[in-house]
Amino acid sequence: MIVVGLTGSIGMGKSTAADLLRRLGVPVYDADAAVHRLLARGGRAVPAIATRFKDVVRDGAVDRPALGRIVFADPAALKALEAIVHPLVYEAQRRFLRAQAQRRARVVVLDIPLLFEGGGVRRCAATMVVSAPALVQRQRVLRRPGMTAAKLAGILAQQMPDAEKRRRADVVVPTGLGKRLTWRRLRAALPALARARQPTLALWAGRPGPVKQDARTK
Repeated sequence: MIVVGLTGSIGMGKSTAADLLRRLGVPVYDADAAVHRLLARGGRAVPAIATRFKDVVRDGAVDRPALGRIVFADPAALKALEAIVHPLVYEAQRRFLRAQAQRRARVVVLDIPLLFEGGGVRRCAATMVVSAPALVQRQRVLRRPGMTAAKLAGILAQQMPDAEKRRRADVVVPTGLGKRLTWRRLRAALPALARARQPTLALWAGRPGPVKQDARTK
């Protein structure tokens, strides 16, 4: 089973690429969705977050905007949140990979926003980066509810520059010229990715290493 890491900076079209990959029949693990489940009502991270952060749990779920306001400007608080969330996300990732191995999937994709920044790339045989022009990226992100230019700047400061991600990637998928081109590039990339060096089981079934997601809010 070939494990491919999918990543890209905020607003680059990673979610769209992940959806297109699913349409192509590729199993995709969504790290952001895993975080949201952990913070939702009954989520496994909720009790620990309620203990560490006051007044961010309401009706059994984490108020993500309230939590985001706390950790966005406080590196120590962000590290405390990551210490709670990341091991649980990693555990969910391992369950996904084991299940797909049992199904004999040929290629699976790990959709991880901070793939290079957090070391998740070590568990991947190949990497795919989605990219769009900076102007398109900015327009996309600033259309999101509650997003501001200052908040975008803070998020980008936490992420590896797009140029460096593209340099490190095995495959770069453009997303700024419409879904049709993105679809064609993904379809063309899959056969080559399927021939990538196969990672050993230990790369994703052993002890957890640093697996950094953006656990704040989007």
